[in-house]
Amino acid sequence: MNGYEWMFAGIASVAGVSGALVVVSRNVVHAALFLVATLGAVAALFLLLGAEFVGWTQVLIYVGAIVVLLLFGIMLTRAPMGRMALDNPNRGLAFVVAAGVFGVLTWLIWDAFGDERIPLKQVVRTKDIGRSLFDRFVLPFEAISVLLLAALVGAIVLARKD
Repeated sequence: MNGYEWMFAGIASVAGVSGALVVVSRNVVHAALFLVATLGAVAALFLLLGAEFVGWTQVLIYVGAIVVLLLFGIMLTRAPMGRMALDNPNRGLAFVVAAGVFGVLTWLIWDAFGDERIPLKQVVRTKDIGRSLFDRFVLPFEAISVLLLAALVGAIVLARKD
């Protein structure tokens, strides 16, 4: 293994651990901060793999906007805080189901690819990504923006005192 592979493994393990902490955290604000760490690590993986545009877009959109929107939603709705607010008696069953799904997906991916290396055919230019985004994926792109606007309006409506 060379230095890049060690860095990839380290950053991927940070993303995995912080992603797991998002799920098991009992405080919503702490979960949001762990989500920042997870999304930042994913952006670092994109940067390490040479996809600078996707990596910086990940930082700007997800780390910068989505997490801020999530924190505003938490503040506006006055979500319950503390240990008992997020506890559920089905936590063990959910862990078993999640571990089973993880095991099945890991087995499927390993069965499909095994030790095969993915060849890098060519460098994808930012111009091609932009053209693809606004030619083929313009409808999902706009649907996400409308969904985010509806979530913000819904949080404001929920936070209003009548």
